[in-house]
Amino acid sequence: MHKRDFLRTLGGASLGLMLPPAQLRALSALSPAALASRDDFWGELRGKYKVPADFIHLEHGYYSMQSQPVLEQYVQHIRDVNALSSRYMRTVQVPNKARVQAKLAALAGCTPQELIITRNTTESLDTVISGFDWKPGDEAIMSVHDYGAMLDQFKLMERRWGTVNRRVTVPLDPQSDDEVVQVYANAITPRTKLLMVCHLINITGHVLPVRKICDMAHARGVPVMVDGAHAFAQIDFKIPDLDCDFYGASLHKWLGTPLGAGILYVKPGNVEKLWPLYGDEGFAASDIRKLNHTGTHPVHTDLAIEDAIAFHEAIGIQRKQERLRWLQQYWTTKVRGVAGITLYTPSDPARTGAIANVGVNRLKPGELSTALMERYKIFTVAINTAGVSGVRVTPQLFTTTAELDTLVRALKELALG
Repeated sequence: MHKRDFLRTLGGASLGLMLPPAQLRALSALSPAALASRDDFWGELRGKYKVPADFIHLEHGYYSMQSQPVLEQYVQHIRDVNALSSRYMRTVQVPNKARVQAKLAALAGCTPQELIITRNTTESLDTVISGFDWKPGDEAIMSVHDYGAMLDQFKLMERRWGTVNRRVTVPLDPQSDDEVVQVYANAITPRTKLLMVCHLINITGHVLPVRKICDMAHARGVPVMVDGAHAFAQIDFKIPDLDCDFYGASLHKWLGTPLGAGILYVKPGNVEKLWPLYGDEGFAASDIRKLNHTGTHPVHTDLAIEDAIAFHEAIGIQRKQERLRWLQQYWTTKVRGVAGITLYTPSDPARTGAIANVGVNRLKPGELSTALMERYKIFTVAINTAGVSGVRVTPQLFTTTAELDTLVRALKELALG
């Protein structure tokens, strides 16, 4: 098969991923905020997913299912690549991945030279953490609410190189951005070499003022690495606007790709400061591709990213953001302040997205998640760390108000005992 035929066959065209005319008309006729509460529209979108019928799925934050159109394309990519096998890998694997990378870069608002495709956020950020030229006594700043895999990587650097990890505690319900920024500012010393911050804290759903934190840190000469696992393709932003030095995200959460897809963004001028995880002498020290030596890997996943982007853009990031925040507010406002129930998510809607964390005071988190599943068929995940003692609730675009009403009823009944 000629190279151009490869590209045409596996070119990632939308192939029916766009929504039908009636839905597209609804999108154009209403503002994102007005559309957010329209269960008639989102009910139609629900038909694009194979939603489980035997339980209420409220744990989409860990891994959110692909839409059926994306899933079908993904399966076809597997078949196509398998049929061509080595010939695909030796002829068009690289240009196909470069094309997908360029589309991801456009989505992120950066250039293809500033972004690589990884497997997930952990791989992205651990590449940065392990890539620093650490010296004994160098300090890194992070929060107790950060993701465990990155905290573990910093612990490894501490044991291996003699670095010092300084952990801060982010307020659960701050009254201002300055309150959050100051927490990080207070931890900076002349030995600080890197500051890590979550864009959206995975256990509470708290959206942090990343740009203000970056501005503060840069004024003190400290680079910033951002964990964007839950923000990318959920919140409307462009990575360069944050002015961070490094940004990692997973695509199987809110972009709706297959498992095993993530990104790492590196601000120009920072690549040469990092040692690659795997040796690859084929690229210059300033070329981000030096950080992306993957060998043979599931290239069909790369191709499916393109399909997921098409589906995502058919809906639109502003509509996604408004819908997901509206769903979270729909149920949290019904239980906030109820006796026996504690919310660990900010009360200000502007500081939130889809994720929220709720506890029933009389139950341990594991007991609460078990009771929700066994008694009400509601699937969540227990969180019991860093002052957060509840279950994480993460709806998706197609979650219905009826499902959330069941959650509210369950929490109130469980709180009564």
